[in-house]
Parts: sequence; C-alpha cells; structure tokens
Amino acid sequence: MTSEEAAIKSLLDTDMYKLTMHAAVYVNFPDTEVVYKYTNRSAGLSFNKAAIVWLEDQVSKLATLRFTAEEVAYLKETLPFLPAQYIDYISSPECRMDPATQVQLLHEQREGEERYDLNITVTGLWKDTILYEIHMLALISEAYFKFVDTDWVLDGQVEQAYRKTRLLLDNGLVFSEFGTRRRRSLLVQDLVLQGIAEAVADSGTGDTQFIGTSNVYFAKKYGVKPVGTVAHEWYMGIAALTDDYRNANKNAMDFWLNTFGSEQAGLVLTDTFGTDTFLPMFRPPYSDVYDGVRQDSGDPAVFTEKVAHHYLNVLHYPRFSKVICYSDSLNPEKALQYAEVARAHGMRASFGIGTNFTNDFRRHSAPDAKSEPLNIVFKLLTVNGRPAIKISDDLGKTMGDPEKVEEVKRELGYIERTWEGSDEAHRWKD
Repeated sequence: MTSEEAAIKSLLDTDMYKLTMHAAVYVNFPDTEVVYKYTNRSAGLSFNKAAIVWLEDQVSKLATLRFTAEEVAYLKETLPFLPAQYIDYISSPECRMDPATQVQLLHEQREGEERYDLNITVTGLWKDTILYEIHMLALISEAYFKFVDTDWVLDGQVEQAYRKTRLLLDNGLVFSEFGTRRRRSLLVQDLVLQGIAEAVADSGTGDTQFIGTSNVYFAKKYGVKPVGTVAHEWYMGIAALTDDYRNANKNAMDFWLNTFGSEQAGLVLTDTFGTDTFLPMFRPPYSDVYDGVRQDSGDPAVFTEKVAHHYLNVLHYPRFSKVICYSDSLNPEKALQYAEVARAHGMRASFGIGTNFTNDFRRHSAPDAKSEPLNIVFKLLTVNGRPAIKISDDLGKTMGDPEKVEEVKRELGYIERTWEGSDEAHRWKD
C-alpha cells in the first residue's frame, strides 16, 4: 500500500481545550509522566487490515507536524491569555510528537474473523503527549469509515448541516460545533462548517447564536471563534497526581484559575467524580467566576434540576444568571427539548453538538438504516504511575482501574446511577 497524504494537516486541527490544557500542563506539570489508553465503547464494531495499515501510516505522519509561525501568531491574537512561556514553547523545535517512541499501536484478530480490535497506548511526558487524543480519535474514526463501513456518500452534507443549524437558530438556541474527535473525515467536518456558515449568513441573527467551533483549524479557516475551556482529563490528571479525590475538583479549578486568571474561567465540568460530589464545594469564589457548568453525562433533566437548585436556592443567584451547556450526544431535537427544561428551571442554556454534525450518515444502499458512528475515547490511564479514573454521572462512562474506582466511590460516597439514554455501545443509533 502506498503512503497517502496526511489526514491531519495541522496541529490546530484539534479541540481548543486541548491547547488550553496543553498550556496549563506545560506551565504547572512539565515533568509529569502519563499513559493514555484508547477505548472502543462500540464493542461490536471492529477493523480490517487495510484500516490498520492506513492508520499506522497516518499516525507516523504526526511526527512531521509543527506549529507554524502563522499559526502561533493566530493563537497569540485569538487567545491572548495563553502564557508567554507556552507561546515560546510551541514556537520551538522542542514542541513535537514522536509517535515512533510514544505510541504503541497493536491489533488483535477476532477468533474466526478477518477483523481486528485495536489496543493503543500513548506514553511520555504529559506536555509531550497531550495533543495525541483528538488527532488519534479523528484518525481512528476516519480509518473505520474509509475501509470498513464504506456504504455511504458525501452527498447532502452541506444541506444537512444547513437544515440542522436553521432549526437551532430559528428556535433561538445558542450553540457551538465540536465534532472533531468522531468525525467521518476532515472533509466531512469542512462541509459541515460550510453548511453552518451558510445558515448563519442567511438567518440574519445567527452570528449571535452560533458561538463558534471547538476545532481551532476550522475556526481560523472560517473566521469564527474557537470555543472550549477544559476537559475531564484535567480533573482526572490532577486527582491522580495528588491522590486527593476529596479536593480534586477544587485543586483542578485552583490550578486553572492561577494559570489563566478568573476572567478565563468559562464553564466548569461537574461530573468527573460525580456531580453530587462537586456541588457542595462549588461556592464563591468559584461559582462567581465560572459562567456556568457543562452537562456531559447522566440524565440532563435530573442534572438541570439539581444544578438549578444549587444556584438558585442554595447560593441564591438570580434566575437566568448562570448557564448550563449541554454536550452529551446531542442533536438539534434534543437541544430543543433541553432548552425548555433549562428555561423552566431558571437557567440559560447553550449546546455543544459534535458527532451529530460531523458523523450523521445513512447507508447508501439502504437509506432507512443508520451508518453508525464509533463511540471511541482516549483517556488518561496513569499519571506518574498512579491510576487515573473517571466516575461520571453515568455508569456507562466510568473509566479506569476497577479497584481505584471502587476505592474512590467509597471515599466520596458516590451513588451509582443509570438512565435510559446511557447506551454507550450505540450512542447515535437513531
């Protein structure tokens, strides 16, 4: 098989929170060693040999990527809060990925099949390996739909994104696109952004409701705002590094605010170790400086009621002074539903829609059938040799060493919950 053009063409082709976390890691934890591990929650979906060969070639090409002078200048202008020492670092030859030494990409053949399961780990300093996650997930997804599930066509992607965007805009919803990690391909995400841009232009008021894209490469290309704050990885990493789970959320917020300042607090994640653990310590000054919270697991209606009660009845903030950003496996129809729930509880709502924008396809040979996206993640496994875990508000998203998970659950008094939308194996089946 001949080597193909690189599917990842820029280090900016990632979620914005990867860059902000990269900066925070570089400033605060430059000598911390980590291991990341890939997990395919779509257990029934596997790979063929051609997909693996292509993926291996594409991963090797990540070694050639550098932040260009033009890209660094863009980041300095667009994200002026990035620390100067981080800007110096990404401008230097030291900032690079070395997949030959950092990535272990193995595959195991399924018994009696010409299909394979991937076993991928990334090992190295946190500052040197943090950027792999989004690139690896995008490549794995593209490999699957390039060689395994090929019963689809690109036709209609711009129009589909346009229709979805108009539905959101016409109903007054505030939203962003963040479908990089599970996109069908770079081209598909580009077509989606074209459709969104056309709908925003035609709507007349869309530029105040479409707040941007998490993908920094496309934000630069389309002249829209890159959006995002922080991911679960930050909380998981600091908890594992300190082995202090009672104060993990507070410690994570303190490091973040000390790095970027309270004006860059943005939205806070509540569910890395369960929202019930998070809310009792989420009081001023933290609840003042953070604009709101991001909902990423569990029942959105239950979450809304719980968070609204905390803001309005416990902390006595005015109605509609704080935001819930819903970001868990959304589509426009769910967003409309959750907007009503938020409004009823006195919360402003925003929505981060990812996979439903960038990987929403029907089978070309049977249009009534879904060409189902992969539910894949790339999470911290260890930090300085300690297990990194995520408990979440949903059992299906719990990750990490089982013994450590149970230990932390007991320590925090975590209560296990499931809900009807928690089928992680088929997240986007409809």
